[in-house]
Amino acid sequence: MRPYVFINSAMSADGKISSSLRRQVRISGSEDLLRVDRLRAESDAVMVGVGTIISDDPKLRVKSDSLRSWRLERGMPENPLRIVADSMARTPIDAEVLGPGCVIAVSRSAPAERINTLSKRCEIAVIGEDRVDLRELLEMLYQRGVRRLMVEGGGTLNWSLIEQELVDEICVFVGPMVIGGRDAPTLVDGRGFAEKFQRLELVSTEHIDEGLLIKWRVVRSA
Repeated sequence: MRPYVFINSAMSADGKISSSLRRQVRISGSEDLLRVDRLRAESDAVMVGVGTIISDDPKLRVKSDSLRSWRLERGMPENPLRIVADSMARTPIDAEVLGPGCVIAVSRSAPAERINTLSKRCEIAVIGEDRVDLRELLEMLYQRGVRRLMVEGGGTLNWSLIEQELVDEICVFVGPMVIGGRDAPTLVDGRGFAEKFQRLELVSTEHIDEGLLIKWRVVRSA
C-alpha cells in the first residue's frame, strides 16, 4: 500500500520550472501561492528531491496561521511531514527544511559522515542501495499514516515517480512567461519515455492569477 500521490508545480508557458541557472523563479501569483498553502495543509506529507533543496532552499511548511490552526484543531501536527529524497545525503546542514518533522531518505551508498551530520537535525531513512527506492519509501510513509502525499518537485523526482507509476494526479499552474533554455529544468526531466508515453486524463482547468491551473488524472497502463 502507498499514499495517494499528487505532483503540484508551477511552470512557464514553455514548460520550464526554473531557468538554466537553476535558481528559484517566481512563476505563481499570489492567488496560486495561497492555493499551494492550502494543498500543503490538507496533505499528510510533502516531498521534494534534493535538487530542489539545493536550488530553492524551501521550508515546506504551512505559511498561514489559520491553516496551521485548522490542522491542530483536527489533531494533526502544525505542518505535514517533510520528506527529501536524497540518495547521497547532499542536503546542506543549514537547509530550511531540516528540523523536527523532516525525514531525509538516503541510499545505503550515502557517505556515513554525511548521514551522521544530518541525523543531528532530522530523521534519516536508509532505503535502497545506490538510489532511494521510492516504492519502498512510499510504503514506509503509508505505514506511518501518510495517506495523501504532495510532491513539489523537481523534474528528476517527478520523472522517477511517474516512470514507476507512483503518481495519481498532476496539478500544474502555467504562468504567463517564457523562460527558454535547452538546459533549463522542465516539469519532468530524467530519461523520458521513448514509447508508451504516460497518458493523462484532463480533470479541470481554471483561470487563476494571470495564468491557467490544469489538473490531470494519471491513466494507469493496462
